[in-house]
Amino acid sequence: MTRPRLMIPGPIEFTDEVMAAMARPTPSHVDPAFIDIFGQALEDLRKVFLAGPDYQPFILAGSGTLAMDSAVANLVETGDRVMVVGTGYFSQRMADIVRRYGGEVTLLDAPPGETITPEQLRGALARDAYELVTITHVDTSTGVLTDVRGLTAVAKDAGALVIVDGVCAAAAEEMRQEDWGVDVYLTASQKAIGVPPGLGLLVISPMAKTRWLGRTHPVGSYYSDWGYWLPIMEAYEARKASYFATPAVNLVMALAVSLRQILDEGMENVFERHVRLSNAVKAGVAAMGLGQVPTDMAHAAHTLTCPRYPEGIDASFLKFVREEGAILAGGLHPAIKGEYFRIGHMGAVSRSDVMTALAAVEAGLRRAGYAVEPGVALAAAQAELA
Repeated sequence: MTRPRLMIPGPIEFTDEVMAAMARPTPSHVDPAFIDIFGQALEDLRKVFLAGPDYQPFILAGSGTLAMDSAVANLVETGDRVMVVGTGYFSQRMADIVRRYGGEVTLLDAPPGETITPEQLRGALARDAYELVTITHVDTSTGVLTDVRGLTAVAKDAGALVIVDGVCAAAAEEMRQEDWGVDVYLTASQKAIGVPPGLGLLVISPMAKTRWLGRTHPVGSYYSDWGYWLPIMEAYEARKASYFATPAVNLVMALAVSLRQILDEGMENVFERHVRLSNAVKAGVAAMGLGQVPTDMAHAAHTLTCPRYPEGIDASFLKFVREEGAILAGGLHPAIKGEYFRIGHMGAVSRSDVMTALAAVEAGLRRAGYAVEPGVALAAAQAELA
C-alpha cells in the first residue's frame, strides 16, 4: 500500500536527493569536503533570503524555536522595549522569549484570522520609542500572512530594528531581506527550506550585528551567543576548519542540496509556484463549502491553508483523510483549536500533491457524514491551475 502523503505545515515531504544526502556516511565536521559543503550552504542561504554579502548567515543545530531564541538573546537586553506584532500562537511565543531575556513587551495583537496593517503599527509605535519590532511572516497556527515589507518600513521609520520569524514562510513566501530592510530573518529546516527537522537558520543585517556588538551585558544564553558562533560561520565560509559545538553534519549536507535545488528553480519561480498551488488548494476548499481561518484571502498564507470544519464535523475526520491518502494537521491556536484543520503545501510540493490532498479531504468528509459532491474540489483546483 502506498503511504499517505505528508501534507502538514512541517515537517514536509523532502526530495529524494535531500534524503540521499541524509543517508551518506557522516564525515568529520572538519573534513575539507564537509567544510566546503558548509561554506557553500552559508553562501546559498544568503542568496535564498535575497540578502547581500555583508549579511551574516548562521546555521545552528536546533529547531525554529532555537532560531527565535538566538535572535532575541543576542539583540534584547533588560529594559529594552519591544513591539511584537501578534497574528497567532507563534507571535505569542516570540513575546514569551522576549520577556525571558528582560525585554518589555507591547503586544499589538490581532484576533485569530486577522492581521496587523502598517497603519496600525504606525499608530502603536507613535505612542512610545521601541528598540525592536518582531513580526511573524506566516503564523502556522492561523495561516495569516503579514505584510512584512510594509510593516518593516514603518518600524524602520520609527528607528527600530526588525526581527522576522519566517519559519513557515522562508523559501516560499516572497521575501527580500536586504531590499525590505529586515534585520534578522529566521527559519527552520523542516519547512519550505526542505530538510528534515534539526536546523535553525538565521541571516542578520549589518545593523543587527552592530547592535549586538554594542551590548552592555553578556548574552544570557551560552549556546545561542553569536560571540561563539560568528567565528565558526566566518571560518566555514572562508573554507577553514573551526569548532565551538559539533554541527549536525548530515543535515548540513542535506541543506546544501536543498538550497541548491531552490536556487536552481529561481526565487521568483519559487514564490510564484507557491502562490499558484495555494490558490488551487483554497479554491478547492471553497468549492467544498468550507470557510477558512484568515478573514480575507489577501492576508492568507501561501504555505498552508486553514479550512474550518463544516457543521457536525470535527478533528476525528482527519483519520479518514489519512486513510484516503493524506496526513493533515489539526488546529493549533488555543482560542479556535477545535474549529479548523491545516493543509500544508510548501517546499517541493507539486500539483499532484495538492490534488491528492484535496481528493483525500473530499473523501474523508463524505465518510464523516458531510455531503460533498465527488470531484468538486478537484475541478475547482484544476480550473485555478489552468
